[in-house]
Amino acid sequence: MENENTSNDIEKLQPLESTQPWWQRFKSGLNEFYHAPYRQTMARAARDEEDFFMLLMFAESLGIDNPASFYTLELQPLFLENFHEWHTRMGMDRCPFDHVGCC
Repeated sequence: MENENTSNDIEKLQPLESTQPWWQRFKSGLNEFYHAPYRQTMARAARDEEDFFMLLMFAESLGIDNPASFYTLELQPLFLENFHEWHTRMGMDRCPFDHVGCC
């Protein structure tokens, strides 16, 4: 009787293992180990790139000549939601525009 109970217990434990083979889990662990130190650096670079893009997009409104203002003007309503975060991150306490009421 005990042999039947132990075999049933082993069968119950086997489905608890991950469905991925061990080498895929090992590969994903190595991938995470490699990318983890650079994640913060890449996030900072992406944020800096987004800040520069926001500056280019709102440059004409800030009084800076922008040769691509015709093309960026139609993007302004899409990025207006992120404008408050951007101008506070750039060190502007209040919104520099009179027509935008974000602060």
